[in-house]
Amino acid sequence: MKDAVLESKKAIVSAIQEKMTNSQSTVVVEYRGLTVADVTELRRALRAENVGFKVYKNKLAQRATEEAGMAELNEYLVGPNAIAFGHEDAVAPARILAEFAKKHEALQIKAGYVEGKFLPKEEVMAVAKLPNRE
Repeated sequence: MKDAVLESKKAIVSAIQEKMTNSQSTVVVEYRGLTVADVTELRRALRAENVGFKVYKNKLAQRATEEAGMAELNEYLVGPNAIAFGHEDAVAPARILAEFAKKHEALQIKAGYVEGKFLPKEEVMAVAKLPNRE
């Protein structure tokens, strides 16, 4: 039984790590205080631009960031977090999350990785202001 749980956790860690390494950008946000309707609205906006958005246990996410070479994110992986993964557009997660955060103060952008570079909150906000690649 213990082995099955351990294997499922290892699978989750490797899935998160794979998403992190295959994404153009990864943004960690805290969503404490958002209603279910707010989160649904946010997920819809992110999905429209092919941005993944998932809540993981912090311990598993921290292991994945270490394996992905993004350990700088670990200090931000405390409390109720979600991670957005930009697959096609490196700016999309930051832009959508920043726009959403303007209307919903409960959403807090914490930090991220854009094209392999660690960015603290201020720099993620700066990236959010960049135009799309097109």
